Amino acid sequence: MSTDQTQPTTTPADDEIAPSSQAPSDPLWVERTGTRTYTGFSARGAQVSIGPADVEGAFTPGELLKLALAACAGMSSDATFARRLGDDYAVTIRVDGLKDLDDDRYPVLRERFEVDLSSLDDAARERLLTVAERAIDKTCTVGNTLNAGASVELTFQPEGAGREVQPQE
Repeated sequence: MSTDQTQPTTTPADDEIAPSSQAPSDPLWVERTGTRTYTGFSARGAQVSIGPADVEGAFTPGELLKLALAACAGMSSDATFARRLGDDYAVTIRVDGLKDLDDDRYPVLRERFEVDLSSLDDAARERLLTVAERAIDKTCTVGNTLNAGASVELTFQPEGAGREVQPQE
């Protein structure tokens, strides 16, 4: 963790520092709306309410992590299931994991796909599930990030400092 209390510096855009194998991401941010409550935003106009479990209509950060994992697995396997079951197939993906209060983390997250595979024989069902699992393992960014144990870099800077600041010559 570093603290920048001096002159703001220019932060290059993600795509300026990313190797060609990395994709830039849309800007995301949260803004404080009250005690321990925030609204999360994307540059595409999406919003989500974030707060403690006792705040009606808000997701906790842990819930958002779990939902991101489930949605990522669903999106990663969507074409595989649609190809075999049809574009209108239904699936619910449940995700859970108990919080380790001492370490303040989720040691294990479990995903469960609820999808009707009754139209398939045993061999076709096993093939479909194998291909779906491979698709998730290959393309679920959230799952791959969690499995790899991503590092988190934290900095503090004065309000308004950042990408819009031009380098001094």
